[in-house]
Amino acid sequence: MTMKQIASYFAAVVVALAGATAGPASAQTPKPAAEKPAAAKATFAGGCFWCVEEAFDKVPGVLATISGYTGGKTKSPTYEQVSSGRTGHTEVVQVEYDPKRVSYEKLLDVFWRNIDPTQRDAQFCDHGSQYRSGIFYHDDEQRKLAEASKAALMKNKPFKGEIVTEVTRASEFYAAEDYHQDYYQKNPVRYKFYKTGCGRDARLKELWR
Repeated sequence: MTMKQIASYFAAVVVALAGATAGPASAQTPKPAAEKPAAAKATFAGGCFWCVEEAFDKVPGVLATISGYTGGKTKSPTYEQVSSGRTGHTEVVQVEYDPKRVSYEKLLDVFWRNIDPTQRDAQFCDHGSQYRSGIFYHDDEQRKLAEASKAALMKNKPFKGEIVTEVTRASEFYAAEDYHQDYYQKNPVRYKFYKTGCGRDARLKELWR
């Protein structure tokens, strides 16, 4: 054998051994990616959506929160348009959650304890229909649970005053501008100044003790 033939022979042996070690192609099939949890959707209005977003982000089982607008007549409204109070929208947070980890009833409980349900067309220091509180249900089951929770609160409320929070079918939702998303995380100092100055925590403590 020439040196060239010997080199070719050993190269063929190495390739054959590598193939035998690797096994058939079917054995190399990658593992399927883990399935994402099936997300359900809930929509709540509780005044400034920065604060509502913070409250729901703390709940185990909540997968995502998106600040936005709903309940109005203008298509794709801007923050400036909604803030004028003339579009009919209210600030809301759309909550995506894993129903295997957190129930809709639990989300309702979190909602009530983070709003002042006695304020009509307002929440804390923010006034106007764009700050009205509300539960926007996505199906009949959510409607029944929302109405039941409101009825129970009216019966057993720990505070005086009429409950004026709306229970309404969800309509088209428009995500707010990027700078509003996760505002409490992006601008913690300004957010704390606003929340404290608005008296939100103090009023919630007064209402819910």
